[in-house]
Amino acid sequence: MAKLSRVETALTGRSTGLVLFDALNGYLHPADRAKRDFLAERNIIGNMQRLLRAARQAAIAVFYPSGAHAPDHADSVDRLTDTDMDLHSESVRHAPIRPHFHRGSRDAEIAPELAAAEGDIMIPKQRWSSFFQTNLDLQLRVREIATIVIAGGSTDVGVASTIFAARDLDYGIVVIRDACYSTRGPNHDFFMDRVFPRMARVMTTDQAIALMRR
Repeated sequence: MAKLSRVETALTGRSTGLVLFDALNGYLHPADRAKRDFLAERNIIGNMQRLLRAARQAAIAVFYPSGAHAPDHADSVDRLTDTDMDLHSESVRHAPIRPHFHRGSRDAEIAPELAAAEGDIMIPKQRWSSFFQTNLDLQLRVREIATIVIAGGSTDVGVASTIFAARDLDYGIVVIRDACYSTRGPNHDFFMDRVFPRMARVMTTDQAIALMRR
């Protein structure tokens, strides 16, 4: 397939796709009150909604890579790790890291504030990266999309994994700082300040919307 241009600064429907990563009820409407407050204080859902509206107005294709794990964990693998997902070391002595939300549950559904519309592309996934053994790369390339705009969480887990993969697949990347999140200490800022700028453009929601409207 022919090379796609990755140097266009505007975000247009001709060459851009919006990737709303794991925009699921379980993550955006967590049972944990502290996590709900964390998301509300940062207006994560509100910023994702604004991005989605602007993308639709600019005729930018929207993609929803979403965890679709089997309830019996048949498609996940237990492994040895030093900590659990929240960086606690004691708990891994008793239980491996496994997906929290399972296919067919309310937690695994797209949050209603970010509901998909006709023509949006659902990307079921079983690993952190949106590209690993999914058809996301195919869905982008057949539309001649060269740049992805990514929002969602967690910054230091699935978002990071997806951005690394997108970079290696030669996509242009815009990561939305105030529409991504991580509840794990300074990890979000570390990735936004020290990791992503070497492979992507890091923008605010307002900055990205301005480029969609150009």
